[in-house]
This record gives sequence, C-alpha cells and structure tokens, in this order.
Amino acid sequence: MAVSTMDSESARTPQPQPGLAKGGRSLLLAGSLSSMLGTQGKHYVCGSIAAFTNIVVTFPIQKVLFRQQLHGVLATEAVQQLQRDGLRNLYRGMLPPLLQKSTTVAIMFGLYEDFSRVLLDCAAGSGVPELCTRSFAAALAGTAEAILMPFERVQTLLQDHRHHGRFNNTVHTFRTLLAEYGVKECYRGLVPIILRNGPSNVLFFGLRGPIKEQLPEVTSRSGHVINDFVCGGVLGAALGIMFYPLNVVKSRAQSQVGGAFQPCREVLLTVWRERGGSVAMLFRGAHLNYHRSLISWGIINATYELLLKMM
Repeated sequence: MAVSTMDSESARTPQPQPGLAKGGRSLLLAGSLSSMLGTQGKHYVCGSIAAFTNIVVTFPIQKVLFRQQLHGVLATEAVQQLQRDGLRNLYRGMLPPLLQKSTTVAIMFGLYEDFSRVLLDCAAGSGVPELCTRSFAAALAGTAEAILMPFERVQTLLQDHRHHGRFNNTVHTFRTLLAEYGVKECYRGLVPIILRNGPSNVLFFGLRGPIKEQLPEVTSRSGHVINDFVCGGVLGAALGIMFYPLNVVKSRAQSQVGGAFQPCREVLLTVWRERGGSVAMLFRGAHLNYHRSLISWGIINATYELLLKMM
C-alpha cells in the first residue's frame, strides 16, 4: 500500500548508515533512553527538547514581533522599545513560553502519533481514507494543546510593557489572575488559539512529508538535518502568515486584564478599525513573523527528527 502523505516524517526518512551509528557514548545513552521510554514515549521527549532549543534561540525575535502585533508599530520602533526596557528585561516572560512550548510541541508530536495509531486501528477495514484519519488525529492533537494556553496568557502580560509595574514574574502573574479574577481569566483568548491550532496541525503534518520528498535526496546525517530544517521552516513560515490575523486577535485579547470577554470577531474588527481599516496594517509584523517561523519551525523539525533517529 502506498505511504500516506500524513505518515510520520521519521517513517519515510532513511535510517542512518551503520557507520554513522557505531559506538559513541551519546548514541549508547540515546539507545538506553529510547528503551526506557518505549516506542511512543520518545515522540513526546523529542518534541519537548526541540521546542526548548527553539525558544532559547528565538525568544528576542518573538518579543519584537509581539510588540508589533500589539501596538502596530514598525520593527525599528519595537526594537527601540526593548532597548529602553533594558537588557535585564529582554528575556522577561521567557519562562511561560519555555514551559508552554516544550509541553505543547511534545503534545503536538506525541498525541499525533498516538491518535493516529488508535484511529487507524479503529478505522481498519472501514474504507475511511488514511489521509482523513490522520488529518483528524492532527486536529485533535492541536486542539488538545489549547489546554495549556494559560502559559501564553501569562507570556502576553509579561511581555506587554504596560503591565511591567503590576506583574513581577510568572508565578506572581498566575497568582494574581487566579486570586483576583479566577481560572476563567487565564483562558482569555481561547477561541483564536483553537481556530489556529487545529487547522495548522492538519496542514503541518499533511504537507511536511510531500515537501521533503521534493528536496534533493541525501544520504548523510547533516544532509537530513538540512532537509528537515528547510521542510519545517518553509511550512512554519507559510502557516505563520496564513494564521497571522488570529495571532493578532489573540495578542490583543490577552493583553486585557479583567472586564468582559469580547468575541473573536469583535476584537478583529476593533483592531482593523484602529489601524485605519487597512489589511496591510493588520498584517504589520508579518514579515518578521515569517522569518521567526522559518527559523523556529526549522529548528523544531530538524531537532525532532535528529533526536528521533538517535533514539
């Protein structure tokens, strides 16, 4: 049977040659870790480490992008804002995305594999196309990620300079929101996140295999790393542009503390009117988001696949 376009990337990537896998303390440790985690557990660990690596590298870029999404300013003005905030505040707010991303990307890859396995077993012999089954698995995994959106909520508040005097750190922000507003406040901006996560997961897992197949064939480990970086980066950048307005709505909604919860459509119209009814202004910061996503998802996809092969 032909391999589905939604198959795991690792399944269609040639395994390392015996010479590449010889000896080596790191490979022995990786093999031992793989045995402890089992076949499915390693997808969660590889996804988590890949996301951790990405956040540490790209957080300053994300902070500039956030200022553009929130205030509609040019990249140079956003950078100047960060310069005025000082070096000690540059990585302020990194802990929430570090915890959130390392967990959600683990869920993204791990649950996709688990849901795919379960759903394919259930659909066996039913005539349901494998592409549909894996697409549904990807959507479920993306929706499950939204459970951890309070970390995104706290990250937004810590990155917004208007709240610097009110919230000190991650723990203080969580404590304040829960004590003064309750759990519901931690989930402000949930709708745009759900609308973003499900469809973007379907497209990511559905297209990364076909995209990699179009790249030059390689045999070395470094060649596979480069191809995985290009594949993940191109997909991440394209999806980042496609769902950019939802991220703008999410940032605006989550920058508010207290008060009524506004519908996603109403927030979008408010931002659009504030920016002169210009679609171009609505996408302000999208070029930086494109480059950040190119780097971020390139790092995540390449690191994930490399760790998966090592384990």
